[in-house]
Amino acid sequence: MDWLNGEAFTAFGQHIKWSDMIGNVIGLLALALGWRRSIWTWPAQFLSGVILFAAFATSHLTGSAGKQVVVMAVAAWGYWQWTRGRQQAQDGSIAVRFATWRERGYLAGGAVVGTLAVGGLFTLYPSLSWDPWPDAYIFVGTLVAMVAQARGMVEFWFAWLLVDLVGVPLNFANGFAFSGFVYVIYGALVLWGMRDWWLRSRRSGRPSLEGAPA
Repeated sequence: MDWLNGEAFTAFGQHIKWSDMIGNVIGLLALALGWRRSIWTWPAQFLSGVILFAAFATSHLTGSAGKQVVVMAVAAWGYWQWTRGRQQAQDGSIAVRFATWRERGYLAGGAVVGTLAVGGLFTLYPSLSWDPWPDAYIFVGTLVAMVAQARGMVEFWFAWLLVDLVGVPLNFANGFAFSGFVYVIYGALVLWGMRDWWLRSRRSGRPSLEGAPA
């Protein structure tokens, strides 16, 4: 596995690692598959998590490494959720919708409480992370985004945008330049995917902004 953390090439004065490049290319593919509502988004996210875990674990970015463990666990759960959803749908497709206000409250509250808890842990134990609060924000934000995606909520795209705002500078600052570049592409895909899911949610006829059970 040592070659994964070796240098692939240098671009714009930044050293690009193999693990950083391969893991994020697969992650980019996973996001594109999610936009297309393909169930293969989840195996792709799982594989990306495995590779990026190897990258971040060797760089003392415990939050980012832990995030990949969460990515793998939620990817397995998301695959099960979407498989079940396809079986229940008459046309075999994945239905998407806006979250209810209650669900939004759960997502936002979980993000705040989770970030405070994880950031506090990293602050108490500095050896776990060099950047405790941004690292905690990314860790929890990714979990929130993937849970929303697994439930078919349009809000998962908004969550990814908020994660990207911190993820880009953090990755550049810690030597993961390819991650930083890819996150910029993520931003464009997120905006495109957000529009597509929003339009599909309106056509689906499912409850959107309020009134639907959690």
